[in-house]
Amino acid sequence: MKKIFGIIILSLFWLGIGFADILRVIDGDTIILNGEKIRFLGIDTPELKQICTQGNQKVNCGISAKMLLIKKIGNHTPECVSGGKDVYKRTLAECFVNKESLSKFLVRSGYAFAYRKYSKKFIIDEDFAKTNKLGMWAMNFQYPWDFRRYHK
Repeated sequence: MKKIFGIIILSLFWLGIGFADILRVIDGDTIILNGEKIRFLGIDTPELKQICTQGNQKVNCGISAKMLLIKKIGNHTPECVSGGKDVYKRTLAECFVNKESLSKFLVRSGYAFAYRKYSKKFIIDEDFAKTNKLGMWAMNFQYPWDFRRYHK
């Protein structure tokens, strides 16, 4: 089985396809999977250019959220359950790695927020992160929706 998998991987690289064409992480709540742009349903993560502060330190919390997602996905291919399309024609979905919700993981780690405007599903996870001062809850930050409004 490992030999077959190795041959498939080598063939993909030889054809110039590679893993980057199967999965690409855009930011903390958006991926491209098999050519389909997927926005995680019910959460919002900081924008890539968004800076938070922790004490006197500036933290690029948008990049931190993206890196946390990349690390969590590892070499797995997420399985996503579609919830329709948004106004930008992205697929809205909840995605899982090893049956664990990536959205729940990000919110519970403090690098995503329950996007109450669209869903109430992750409020308990957000409360957990906030109570335990995890991720951005240990920093001064703007909510991503406020950051976008003031930094267009």
